[in-house]
Amino acid sequence: MNVTWEEVGWERLARGVGRCRLPGWDCTVGLVIGQGAALLIDAGSSLAEGAALRARAEALAGHRVTHLALTHPHFDHVLGAAAFAGAEVFGAVGIDTVLGGRRGREEIRADAVHHGLDAAAAQEAADTLVPPRHHVCGEWTLDLGPGRQVLLANVGPGHTAYDLAVLVPGEPEVVFCGDLVEESGEPQAGPDAVPSHWPDALDRLVDFGGEDALYVPGHGAVVDAAFVRRQRDALATRFGVSHG
Repeated sequence: MNVTWEEVGWERLARGVGRCRLPGWDCTVGLVIGQGAALLIDAGSSLAEGAALRARAEALAGHRVTHLALTHPHFDHVLGAAAFAGAEVFGAVGIDTVLGGRRGREEIRADAVHHGLDAAAAQEAADTLVPPRHHVCGEWTLDLGPGRQVLLANVGPGHTAYDLAVLVPGEPEVVFCGDLVEESGEPQAGPDAVPSHWPDALDRLVDFGGEDALYVPGHGAVVDAAFVRRQRDALATRFGVSHG
């Protein structure tokens, strides 16, 4: 690495694994560094933010970002994606129905402007948004070089119909949850949420990561498995969903 995590304002979670919390919407972006490869998890809310993320990630890795995983199709997580030209982009199967169509991109643009993003920046990012090339149904193992494999899992629906989690094996294991888990506020359930399945999605998330993993929410501080279970119970109560 050419710089340390702290020098670029990122939090180191494990060897070659870290994250940053972006200003504005407190969105988390993750980074997993391999030998000659690097995976970024989510892309920020605009092309400018995506470009800044790419520069910092590549300074940390010492080489280009080769892979990008989008945890779900909300503006603060996807509108920077076009800044990662040349990267292999992954999303949950079906996400292209949102990111690949004119109506879906317009809804993302409008949502971004509604939440305060500059209208011109939102339009530019929406116009250049390209849906993921790789669609994850079940689980997908990414090879980022010797000793570094990452597992992508379609654990939703829940927060949206297209929720993707990322497990990074190691000591400790790290799970990037997207907005299936939020720590800095109550989980947001918009019109595209699937509340009846959300508690089950969190059960799958804990099964995926295990008891000792670090769970990285889409917004807020890193949490443990017990926090995820408490949020599952709260969501089940909130939406009147039974779970076993």
